Amino acid sequence: MPKFSFAALAWAVLYAAVWAGSVWVLSNAGGENAQEAMVLAPIFAVVGPLMAWGLTAVGRRETVPVPVARPRVEALAVIGYLVVYAALFLGWGLTAVREWFPQEPDREFAISGLKLLAHVILPAGLLLALGGRIAPLMRFHAGRPSFWLPLVVLGGALLALLCVVSPSLRQIAELNLSASEWLWAGPGAFLWLVLAVGLCEEFLFRAVLLSRLTAWMKSATGAVVIGAVLFGVAHAPGLWLRADPDTFGHFHNPLFVFAYCVAVLSPTGIFFGILWQRTKSLWLLVVLHVCVDYLPNLPDFVHSFGSLFGRG
Repeated sequence: MPKFSFAALAWAVLYAAVWAGSVWVLSNAGGENAQEAMVLAPIFAVVGPLMAWGLTAVGRRETVPVPVARPRVEALAVIGYLVVYAALFLGWGLTAVREWFPQEPDREFAISGLKLLAHVILPAGLLLALGGRIAPLMRFHAGRPSFWLPLVVLGGALLALLCVVSPSLRQIAELNLSASEWLWAGPGAFLWLVLAVGLCEEFLFRAVLLSRLTAWMKSATGAVVIGAVLFGVAHAPGLWLRADPDTFGHFHNPLFVFAYCVAVLSPTGIFFGILWQRTKSLWLLVVLHVCVDYLPNLPDFVHSFGSLFGRG
C-alpha cells in the first residue's frame, strides 16, 4: 500500500515536476488547455486522492497483493502491449471503425466491441500466456466499509462535480425524455458505460498495469505515478490523429499533444490508481469511473440507441 515515506514523497515531487513542465508547454501552445489542466489537477491529483485515502481507511483491512509470477517480464509485456494499443487502437482503430460503421447504433456496437477486445480480452490473454492469473484482478471486496463508503461519498461528489463544471444537465433537459424513456435511457446508459468505458479502462490501466508495475518496482506509489503518466500518454496518438482541430487536446505539434495528455489526463490516473492500491476492488473503480462519464454521455447514449426503443 502507498505509505507516507521519503520514497513516496519523492515520487509525488517527481510527478508534480513532470505535470508542471507539461502545463508550461501547454501555456505556450495557446488556448485554454493549460487552464483546464490547472482546474482538473487539484481535483483529481490532490483533493480526490486525499478523500480516497481517508474514506478507505474506515474499517479497512489490509488487502492482499495481487500475485504476479514474473513481475519484470509481465510488466514489460504490458507496457509493450500499451505501445501497440496506443498506435493501433487509439491511433488508427477507432477512426477506422467510425468510418466503416457510419450509422448509429451499429457504430457504437462496433466501437464497444473493439474496446472490450483491446482493453480486456487481449490483455487477459497476454497475462494468461505469461502464466498470470485473472481472477485476483476481478474482485469486488464489497463486504468492507472501505468499499461502500468511498462508493457513496466519492460517487456522489463526482456526479455533483459534473453537474457544476459541465453542461450535462442542460443537455439532458433538452432531450425532453418522457417517464417511459427514462426507464430505458437511465439504467441503459449506466450499464453501457460500465462495459464500454469503466470496465475497459480500469481493467487495463489499473488492475493489469498497476498490479504488474507494483510487483516489479516494489513501490505502490511509484506504480501509481508511472501508471498515471502511461495512462495519459497512451491517448496521445488518438488525439494527434483526431480529425476535429477544435477539440481539446488536438495539436499539430506532437509535443503539445503529449503535454496535454500528461497535464490534463494523467491526474485522473493518480486518483483511480490510489483507489486501486488502497482497495484492490476493480468494480469499485468501474462504478466510480462511470460516475465521471454518466451525465456527459447520457445524451449521446439516447441519440445512439434511441431508435432501438422507438424514439424518433
